[in-house]
Amino acid sequence: MGDIDIRFYLSLLLRRLPQVAAIIAVCTVGGIAVALLVPPLYRASAKILVEAPQIPTEMARSTVPISAVEQFEVIQQEVTTQEKLQDMAKRLDVYGSDIAKMSATDIADNMRDRLHFEQVQLETQGRGEGATVFAISFDAKDPQLAASVVNDLVDRVVDKNLSLRTGRAGETMKFFDQEVDRLGKELSGLEAEILQFKNANKDALPDSLDFRRSQQSGLQDRLSQLEREEAGLRSRRNNLVQLFQNTGQLAATGPLSPEQQMLQDMNRALADQLSIFSETSPNIVALRKRIAALQEQITNSGGANKKAGPTELDLQLSDIDERLLYITEEKASIAENLAKLTKTIAATPGNDTKLSALERTRNNIQAQYNSATALQAQASTGEQIEARSKGGRFSVVEPAVAPEKPIRPNKLRIVATSILAGIGGGLGLVLMLELLNKTVRRPSELAELLETQPLATIPYILSPEEKRSKFRRLRLGMALTGSIAVAALLGVGASEIAAPGPQNTALGLFADGTL
Repeated sequence: MGDIDIRFYLSLLLRRLPQVAAIIAVCTVGGIAVALLVPPLYRASAKILVEAPQIPTEMARSTVPISAVEQFEVIQQEVTTQEKLQDMAKRLDVYGSDIAKMSATDIADNMRDRLHFEQVQLETQGRGEGATVFAISFDAKDPQLAASVVNDLVDRVVDKNLSLRTGRAGETMKFFDQEVDRLGKELSGLEAEILQFKNANKDALPDSLDFRRSQQSGLQDRLSQLEREEAGLRSRRNNLVQLFQNTGQLAATGPLSPEQQMLQDMNRALADQLSIFSETSPNIVALRKRIAALQEQITNSGGANKKAGPTELDLQLSDIDERLLYITEEKASIAENLAKLTKTIAATPGNDTKLSALERTRNNIQAQYNSATALQAQASTGEQIEARSKGGRFSVVEPAVAPEKPIRPNKLRIVATSILAGIGGGLGLVLMLELLNKTVRRPSELAELLETQPLATIPYILSPEEKRSKFRRLRLGMALTGSIAVAALLGVGASEIAAPGPQNTALGLFADGTL
């Protein structure tokens, strides 16, 4: 700090004070002109509150899945389309007669630039999160116009939110109605198909497989029993016939006739002779002839008796033949039943697979139908909640009013900035002029020029008139600078107080593109 000659630099500043004051005056006047000539811009704002559902979600849940922020973003995109913004501009006369000179794209872009959407998160006491509030604002030269645009847009947002929620709830209900109807028809058709399949394959269904197998086993046992009985009857019939042929009578039929006793004796004799003689022996041949003749005689005598009525042999043979006929018919019936049972048992695994597939499909559709029915009930409840406005919805908590003060221009800031710019410009001019001035004004400069240290230096001595002139210039410059600054600040402050409303309602484009 000791190497800096403060008095010298202060003297330079005081000498250039008139120029500095002139620069400050020019900048201040320019700032005042800008502050007074730039038309004011007003911003009107409204706030929309996202209300919580009036019915607890544990008891009844709404069917509108999107959050409030997503709803607001969707509605924002819908209400700021080119067509709707152009319609709003015409309806509210935002641009006046200048709208005829603007294209639809220019109108939409300018309206979007002037519209502002933002989310305001309110904090509740003791917690970090609170209610969700959305703010909508619009910039215009006319405060009443700004408020009208915001209120119109807020009404559109609230109505759109209501229609969006009720529409989504209605679409959800319609979807589940259609889904329940579709699944019901599929379920009815599948049940009819299952019933038709069961009727077409009623003898080969898996639920009767055990019964048919037991029935098959019983028929097989019955068939074996009939075959044994048939074999026994045939053997008995052959024995009866052979016995009658040999003896001419049946066993245990009473006393024998002489012819029958003789035939029996001759058969015994034949048996005895055969043990001694061969078949070609004359005795054997003669004995067989006598036996044959005696049998013919007995048969002829038996035929004569037949005319009187059936013999016991005929009756027994008839009973055996009738039983054999019944056994044959029953065996045929059993064989036919066994063939059918075998066929149905063989077809049962395939039918089981098809029936299981049909029933599995039916069970799946039934589960879907039950789920869709439950969701349909929830959708119906959600639709009633939205129809009665009991769910989360948007409501206007602070409508837009005409603002009293513009958001720009800030006249005091403009004037203060212009004054600071003038001061900076004046100091810069002083610095530039002094850098360009090569006159020797200090002993140090003289020593630097002579490259030696002088013994003594004599400063310039001002005359009394020069001192008075210098003092007058200094006082004039300081007074001028102070008066300009005070006048500027007072003038701008007075204009702010005297004219809080719009000073110019004519429509036109600002420098930044807004109206």
